Amino acid sequence: MIHYVAGVGLRTESGPGATMAKAEDPEDVFLAELGQRVRKMRELRGMSRKVLSKVSGLSQRYIAQLESGEGNVSIILLRRVSHAMGSKLEDLIPSTATAPDWSVVRDLLQGASKEQIDHVKRILSDKKGLTWTPSSQRVALIGLRGAGKSTLGRIVADRLGWTFVELNRKIEEENGLTVSEIFAIYGQEGYRRLEQAALRKLIQNPGPMVLATGGGIVAEPLTFDLVLSSFFTIWLKAKPEEHMRRVREQGDLRPMSDDRSAMQELRAILRSREPLYARANAVVDTAGIKAEKAAQRLMNAIQANVGNRRQLKRA
Repeated sequence: MIHYVAGVGLRTESGPGATMAKAEDPEDVFLAELGQRVRKMRELRGMSRKVLSKVSGLSQRYIAQLESGEGNVSIILLRRVSHAMGSKLEDLIPSTATAPDWSVVRDLLQGASKEQIDHVKRILSDKKGLTWTPSSQRVALIGLRGAGKSTLGRIVADRLGWTFVELNRKIEEENGLTVSEIFAIYGQEGYRRLEQAALRKLIQNPGPMVLATGGGIVAEPLTFDLVLSSFFTIWLKAKPEEHMRRVREQGDLRPMSDDRSAMQELRAILRSREPLYARANAVVDTAGIKAEKAAQRLMNAIQANVGNRRQLKRA
């Protein structure tokens, strides 16, 4: 898909002899779109410019210039930026070259039904028997950090008599490292790889389950698609101020510690992720209510949509 920079069109040269409009410089358009992609990817990953600067080794000023489309950029420095964010280099480059048959596949997919697309995805990802159905007693909670995924997930799982799993804790158990240590050693890309591996193992486990995912799981398309296709997915939604307050109450400011623009960064992260969170099967708004009432709302959403309702224990 090609994205166009808003407002880009024709510009008219002024001065003597100027008789025709001149097209916008295609290199300027390319750099502007490249900067937009870098900024959106950074926000999607939940990284401030300060954090990206520290991980990539590039100055915040350079990153700001890159995101604004000012000046040229070497492929080596862009590669460092993409690695620091745990993203693919080609995802940042506008009009990326693709496989020879990609244009054919793309056109076929545009006219395909949802059932056909789901079938193709199952074949390509080798997912056998993992598709969620209403009889499946599996629920995944998504949302920004501080939404209440762990707190409410435990409460509801206990009431239902289901297993509660926190994906980050599962990753730590399987690798013998904390999430912070994994990021320090393997970076974003390494963590996302371990996250997907842990999720695939969980999907193979029989029995009912409430899964609390990490806030940034939506940033990895294949991993997020596994969640959407294998669980009844619920977005726990709250206001930015509540996310910030809850995180601070937990004593956890990652990745916003010592950052004066923490709230601004949090809003940017939420803004970039909201379209992805909105792909969930249901939304439970936890804004302005206590945990008990939020848990009841979550319970109601599960009871209305998941499994054999007669087997569910009422709150």
